[in-house]
Amino acid sequence: MDPSNSSSTLSLGFNQLPDDSASLQRDRKQPIPLQLLEPRARSPENNGAAAAENGEDEDDSDVEEFRILGHCIKRRRESEPASSSASSCKRIPIAAADVEERRAAIRSWGNESISEADPDLFEIMEREKNRQAKGIELIASENFVCKAVMEALGSHLTNKYSEGLPGERYYGGNQYIDEIETLCQERALAAFDLDSENWGVNVQPYSCTSANFEVYTGLLLPGDRIMGLDTPSGGNTSHGCYMPDGRKVSGASIFFESLPYKVNPQTGYIDFDKLEERAMDFHPKILICGGSSYPREWDYGRFRQIADKCGAVLMCDMAQVSGLVAAKECASPFDYCDIVTSTTHKSLRGPRGGIIFYRKGAKPRKRGTPPPQGNEIEYYNFEEKINFAVFPSLQGGPHNNHISALAIALKQVATPGFKAYMQQVKKNAQALASALLRRKCRLVTGGTDNHLLLWDLRPLGLTGGNYEKVCEMCHITLNKIAIFDDNGTITPGGVRIGTPAMTTRGCLESDFEIIADLLLKAAQIASTIQRGHGKLQKAFLKGLQSNREIVELQNRVEAFASQFAMPGFDF
Repeated sequence: MDPSNSSSTLSLGFNQLPDDSASLQRDRKQPIPLQLLEPRARSPENNGAAAAENGEDEDDSDVEEFRILGHCIKRRRESEPASSSASSCKRIPIAAADVEERRAAIRSWGNESISEADPDLFEIMEREKNRQAKGIELIASENFVCKAVMEALGSHLTNKYSEGLPGERYYGGNQYIDEIETLCQERALAAFDLDSENWGVNVQPYSCTSANFEVYTGLLLPGDRIMGLDTPSGGNTSHGCYMPDGRKVSGASIFFESLPYKVNPQTGYIDFDKLEERAMDFHPKILICGGSSYPREWDYGRFRQIADKCGAVLMCDMAQVSGLVAAKECASPFDYCDIVTSTTHKSLRGPRGGIIFYRKGAKPRKRGTPPPQGNEIEYYNFEEKINFAVFPSLQGGPHNNHISALAIALKQVATPGFKAYMQQVKKNAQALASALLRRKCRLVTGGTDNHLLLWDLRPLGLTGGNYEKVCEMCHITLNKIAIFDDNGTITPGGVRIGTPAMTTRGCLESDFEIIADLLLKAAQIASTIQRGHGKLQKAFLKGLQSNREIVELQNRVEAFASQFAMPGFDF
């Protein structure tokens, strides 16, 4: 294009100036002088004066000056590249001793054991190890992991940041992390005999409570309705929980509207007739089955019928019974539910964390409806919503050390040995229940179908909190629990007892007969103290101090527990 023929009002004019500079003329205004980037030669007689003025040596004769917009810029002359490179980028020699000193400093910080790096913490950890080894662990939601799981949890995988899903990470360097998480996903589906065409899984949740809230976040809007088992009836607070005064306890009740269903107060079993009636009135978006303290089988088929009738998604929290489900030692929620969540520890014997299973693919045709035609086929839409809720909505980077440890545990779940373990867990729970019933103890529902039982202490005049404290001082750990018709979690009226942990250590039915005697002795001690000091916790705890019977029972418990091996470490 010929600039002379341009109709633009913008013109460029360069006029030769006396001082070898150029000017830019815009819109016929006064030109603005710009100094050209040409070196200004320095005379030999001026070099010394300039150097002296700037505090420089005369050896800087190989430096040339430029003036740009009135500023003086210096650089080495291009005619001497070798000299310029050597002088402008001098490599300072580092002695081998200095390098070794730096490496030694890193080794001294980075390779110390806990006992060397933090003796105070190590001492506390050792006391906890001793407590685990010499105590009887009866908390239904606890278990002992194997050495391989411990090694994975304490491995170098904790160093890597890997936000996102396999193949869709926000950071580089995740090719091996992708392999680990994909392997874990595959093993999770295999452990529960699920087809990857019909089920997906997210193994990143930090806990089952996190997993549950991620499901709500993905599928619901704030204020939408959910319905789960009442906490005093054996439900979990993450399914919605209110205090008797109406105070909201869990995030599920703070951000969503929750209404509980309950067990029959005479039988302790879920009252499905009232459940259906409440669901039809309430119309929850999600109906939740599963709980923390329900000792009987779950009728997933009946839940499915109610969910279909009120138009709800059916979700199961199988955290307590996941090991039994994997071993096919109880009914499976996967036959009926749309979404299944779980912890990865407890009866699964894995690391502490959560997991979400969700249906995908085409929805099955409901009974009595004509077959779909063309575009009428409906598909599940849980996958993208749930995965997005996990990350980035509610979590950051996954704990890769946990995911690798879970992969190890899930590999073990798929073995015949794990099935035999879960069968023994059930046998031990039934043996313990029978032993307590023979000793005239009252159990909620009269027994158990799974790994846990609920002991109602109210006929003995005891509270769950006081009894739990006596057991703790005797090195027996269990947890207080609200019974469905007492006054709730303020003064729980019972305790929950589980058999997975001591079964992991090798206990059999005969061993749980002994455990029943120890539990009953603890109840007798609690009754004696309560008669002398009262039920109020402060006075009751005072009565525990220097109690001879507690010391004697503690010695019996330690002698009994020390017979059994501890997985993962020696003691």
